[in-house]
Amino acid sequence: MKKVLFILFNFLTIIAMAQSKGRFEVHDLGNYKLHVYYTNDTLGDASYIVEGKDALVTMEQPLFKDNVAEFGTYLSKLEKPVEKRITDYHVGGTGKHDVVMAQGMPEFTKGAVYGGMMKGFAQAFGDALTDMPTGKVTEVAFGSTKTWAGVTFEFRHGAASDFPGASILIGNKAYYTHWTPAKAHISHLQVSSPAAIDAEITEAENSLASGATLFIGGHGGAATRDAVEFKIAYLKKTKKLLEENKTAQAFVDAMKQAYPGLPGETGLEDLGKALYQ
Repeated sequence: MKKVLFILFNFLTIIAMAQSKGRFEVHDLGNYKLHVYYTNDTLGDASYIVEGKDALVTMEQPLFKDNVAEFGTYLSKLEKPVEKRITDYHVGGTGKHDVVMAQGMPEFTKGAVYGGMMKGFAQAFGDALTDMPTGKVTEVAFGSTKTWAGVTFEFRHGAASDFPGASILIGNKAYYTHWTPAKAHISHLQVSSPAAIDAEITEAENSLASGATLFIGGHGGAATRDAVEFKIAYLKKTKKLLEENKTAQAFVDAMKQAYPGLPGETGLEDLGKALYQ
């Protein structure tokens, strides 16, 4: 958390651009379906609908008006009541509806870091953002398991270096974290210090040990176990190269050599700056 302000200011350097519409994909996980909504917004956010037999649970509803409308239309077509709305890492367009959040996160969202980030978004994106939610917030304790829409939601601590949101094991089959694992260079917004590398390795290993087969996140979408395995190996290599190279530029060059052609290479300069501060 010691460099979370660094993350904040880098978030606010994102350039607003015209949004194209998002897209949905559906994963049938046996006793429930998981609807993944790729918002295609400027923050790379993803939202989710857990569809049980008779009811729905939403997670991380969108932040931008266009996406809020598209998500709402899709939700209504499922023709089932929404039993719960989970706001974990991302405050979104839940309007007047009640939400649940991990213990401590409601207070954190009002603080200087998260609150400041949201004010920055308001300045950067203006009227494109939806109104902030006004519904009642109920906190869920870490280590607890809730059953909504006939599906279990196990609230675990997320990465120690991240905001105090939860990693959530859904129906023992899908594992939600702040960032979806991907076969790509990691963002400096996710790993902003050497300590964060260790924290992310630990959390990725925890996710694999959960027995889940699908891995989802507030940024990204859905991935399979091989993406988590890649992430762990990648972070361990990152740690090794960080120890072996004395300057940010030497580190960047070594990463390019280790992973030629890997997506996200243009972000290595920012990663190097973050890790060598």
